[in-house]
Amino acid sequence: MGLNSLRRKQAKNFNVRITTMDADMEFSCEVKWKGKDLFDLVCRALGLRETWFFGFQYDVKDTVAWIKMDKKVLDHDVCKEEPITLNFLAKFYPENAEEELVQDITQHLFFLQVKNKILEEEIYCPPEASVLLASYAVQAKYGDYDPNVHKLGFLAQEELLPKRVINLYQMTAEMWEERITSCYAEHRGRTREDAEMEYLKIAQDLEMYGINYFPIRNKKGTDLLLGVDALGLHIYDPNNKLTPKCSFPWNEIRNISYSDREFAIKPLDKKTDVFKFNSSKLRVNKLILQLCMGNHDLFMRRRRVDSLEVQQMKAQAREERARKRVERQRLEREKHLREVAERARDDLERRLIQLQDEAHMANDALLRSEETADLLAEKAQIAEEEAKLLSQKASEAEAEMQRIKVTAIRSEEERRMMEQKMLEAEMMALKMADESERRAMEADQLKQDLQEARDSERRAKHKLLEITSKSTYSVTAWIHTGDAMPPDLSFSRENLSFDFKDTDMKRLSMEIEKEKVEYMEKSKHLQEQLNELKTEIESLKLKERETGINKLSSQPEPLSTTLRFFAKSLKPLR
Repeated sequence: MGLNSLRRKQAKNFNVRITTMDADMEFSCEVKWKGKDLFDLVCRALGLRETWFFGFQYDVKDTVAWIKMDKKVLDHDVCKEEPITLNFLAKFYPENAEEELVQDITQHLFFLQVKNKILEEEIYCPPEASVLLASYAVQAKYGDYDPNVHKLGFLAQEELLPKRVINLYQMTAEMWEERITSCYAEHRGRTREDAEMEYLKIAQDLEMYGINYFPIRNKKGTDLLLGVDALGLHIYDPNNKLTPKCSFPWNEIRNISYSDREFAIKPLDKKTDVFKFNSSKLRVNKLILQLCMGNHDLFMRRRRVDSLEVQQMKAQAREERARKRVERQRLEREKHLREVAERARDDLERRLIQLQDEAHMANDALLRSEETADLLAEKAQIAEEEAKLLSQKASEAEAEMQRIKVTAIRSEEERRMMEQKMLEAEMMALKMADESERRAMEADQLKQDLQEARDSERRAKHKLLEITSKSTYSVTAWIHTGDAMPPDLSFSRENLSFDFKDTDMKRLSMEIEKEKVEYMEKSKHLQEQLNELKTEIESLKLKERETGINKLSSQPEPLSTTLRFFAKSLKPLR
C-alpha cells in the first residue's frame, strides 16, 4: 500500500480543489465520500440547484472522464496527490437556454464555459457572430457603455475573439476594439444576466454548440466522428464537424446497445438499418455511453411535466426576476431622476457660473467704462489743448505762408532782376566779344602797318646808305677842292634813324599797351559782375531741375573764351 494511502487511512480525510469557470475552491473530504457527497457539498457552496447539468471532470491519460456519483471519489483513476484537482463543468447542455436555465448562477457558469470553448475554438463561430458575442461579454463585465470611462484601449488586455478570427483579417487590435465598442454601445440598459443570456441565445445556434465529438469507425472500418448533444446522435466526416452526414434524434432511437466495444443504434422504424460503430478505447466507449444516457434522460425529462422541485425553482426564479425587474426599474427611475437632478444641478451651476461670469464681465465693463470715461476726459482736455495749439500753429502757419508768399513774390522779382542782369551781362559779353574781334582786326592792321613801316625803314636805310656814300664822296671832293658844303646837305646818320623810330615804333607800341590795359580792366570788371550775379542767383536755383549740362557749366573758369583769344592776339606784339 502506498505511503499516501496509509496517511489518508490514518487521517480519514483528503483535500480536494474544485476549479469552476469562475473561481477555485478547496474542501476537506472524508475518505469514504462518494462522488455525490462531494458534488452536493460544492453545489451548496455555489448555491446551485440545477445540478443535473453539471459534474466533476478530470484528466486521465490522453482523454477526460467524469466522476460517478455512486462511486467513491478515491476509487476513480484520479491523481492521488493532494489537493486532488477536479473541474466543475457543465456535462449536459440545454436545448433552449432561456427556457431551461432558471438560476442566475447556472446561467453564469454556462456563459463562462461556452465563452471559453468559443475562444479556444472548440466551438466554431463566424467572425461577425464573434464580434457580437464579444460585445455582449463586454456588457456583462463592464455594464453600460460610458464614453468618458470606456475610452479607446480599455479592451486591450481582454481576450474576446478567437485567434482564428483575428488572423483571418488584416485588422489591428484598435480596429477590432472599435467594432466591438460600436456594438457594445447599443446594449445600454441590459444587466449582466440579460447580457449573458443574449450571449447564450446566440451561441446555442452555432453548429458545434453542446456537442461532444468522439472518433469512431463503422463496420467497413471508415473513420468517422460521433457527435453527442441534447438533441441526439450525429455522424460526421472527420474533416467536417459542422454538417453531419446523418443524425439520429433521441425521439427516433428505440435502443442503444453496447457490447464488446461495439455500439448499435436501433431506430424506432424497424425498416431502418441498425447503425453499428466501435471505438478502440474502452474509456471513450464508457464516456459515450454515459453521455448518451444522460442526454436521453434530459431529453425525455424536458418533454414531461416539470417536477415539483423544478416548478418551485421556476416560480422562485420568476419571483426573483420580477423582484429584480421591479428593483431594476426602481433603480433606473432613481437613476433617471438622479441624472435629471444632476443635469438640473449642472445647469444651475453652469447658470450660476455664467451669471458670475456675466457679473464679473459687467463689473469689468463698468471699471473699463469708468477708466474709459476718465481717459476720454483726459483725451478731451488734451484734444482741447492740442486744438488751441493747432489753432495757434495754424495762425503761425498762415502768417508764415503770407511771409513765404511775400518772399516768393520778392524772390520772383529778384529772380527777374537777376535774369535781366544776366541778359545785360550776356549783352555786355557779346559787345566785348565784338570789341575783341574789332581790336583783333585793328591789331592785324597794326601788324600790317608795322610790317610796312619796317619795309619802309629798310628801304629808307638802303637809300640813306646810298645817299651817305654819295655825300661822303662829295664831301671828300669838296674837302679836296676846298669848297664849302652846301647847307641843305648838312645832316647826320644817327639823327635820321632816331627820328624814324620815334615817329613809328614807339608811338605804335604805346597805343597797343594802352589799349591792352584798358581792355584788361574792362574784362576784369565784367568778370566781377558775372561772379556777383552768379552768387546772387545761386540761392534761387532748383537743384532737382538741374541737368547734366547745367552741372558742367557751373564749373568755374579763370577767363572767358573772348579774353583768352584777345590775350593770344596781343602776345606777338610784346
